[in-house]
Amino acid sequence: MTENLSLTSLPLFPLGTVLYPGGSLSLRIFEVRYLDMIGKCHKSGAPFGVVSLTEGSEVRRPGDVPSGDGFAHEAFNAVGTLAKLVDFATPQPGLMMIRCEGTRRFRISRHEKLKHGLWVADISQLPDDQCIAVPDDLKKSATALGNLITKLRERDLPASEMPIQAPYLLDDCAWVANRWCELLTMPLELKQRLMELDNPLVRLELVSDMLERNGITS
Repeated sequence: MTENLSLTSLPLFPLGTVLYPGGSLSLRIFEVRYLDMIGKCHKSGAPFGVVSLTEGSEVRRPGDVPSGDGFAHEAFNAVGTLAKLVDFATPQPGLMMIRCEGTRRFRISRHEKLKHGLWVADISQLPDDQCIAVPDDLKKSATALGNLITKLRERDLPASEMPIQAPYLLDDCAWVANRWCELLTMPLELKQRLMELDNPLVRLELVSDMLERNGITS
């Protein structure tokens, strides 16, 4: 098991999605606070934290009511996922196109908003999911995911555009459950609760029930 570490002043990216360990997330960035943050992460190789919003929106919009510091009110969950940059491009000034990969989950112990609107936090990294083989009664979920991956690969998409990235760990409960959590349509709050579960077998059992209800069995 990986040692649990603490980090201070981790830059945060609150989003209307949940990033899972092993997941891939593409972002188009144009807000100054995040252009600066991602630029620094790119130069240093440092991670940033993705947290799901409970209040507010990803992008400031006309009509947003500012808080006392001039920025719209934002609130987010205390558990998020560290993200490392995988692809980085600046197609034009003031625009970044990135792809990042989720690594480890973390819990926020303290957070603050800096004067230019960027959130930073002190965090403790949570234990990695245990590596548990997919049991026989849940193998249908893994088989269905494998079939979906095969169909996606037949489209000859560039590797960077594949919604599911290799390596394909189809016999690992956490990996199979996490990929289905990313793919299935469900409320953001439910995605968050599933990500926070510390038992990957239970997570896969819950996901398998959803697949059964949606008729996705092979």
